[in-house]
Amino acid sequence: MFHKVKEVFAMHDMRLSVYFADGTTKIYDARRLVDRFPQFKVLENGPLFEDVQVDEGGYGVIWNDELDVSCDELWEHGMETATSFDGLMSFADASELWGLSESTLRKAVSYGKIKPGIDARKYGKQWIVARDAMYREYGEPKEMVAAG
Repeated sequence: MFHKVKEVFAMHDMRLSVYFADGTTKIYDARRLVDRFPQFKVLENGPLFEDVQVDEGGYGVIWNDELDVSCDELWEHGMETATSFDGLMSFADASELWGLSESTLRKAVSYGKIKPGIDARKYGKQWIVARDAMYREYGEPKEMVAAG
């Protein structure tokens, strides 16, 4: 399954906080790259490590044209960590994962299938939904069913 990266933040001790589209946050220790691949040594000293960004499309993270890490590496070797935002995702991300339209999710809220204020909430123009509610109402994400 493709684990789309949504956000990444550099932390101290060469660790990355990586937020995935499904609402999971993982901490990835980039020292494993420095120990295995000489080209990553430039991340140890200087500000380059802080310049990490999400690769276009969410396929991983990048520092420059020569240094990147795939979403699979980040997912498989990152340690899941608890945050206040665990299990929350935008309607856009939920729609993509479950193969639904955002309109379908908005209708589910208006009909009470997804409970407003409990399962989903609107912040400004953005709807956020709980991952548990999506599993309860729609089962496994489309991508997981296809991969499994």
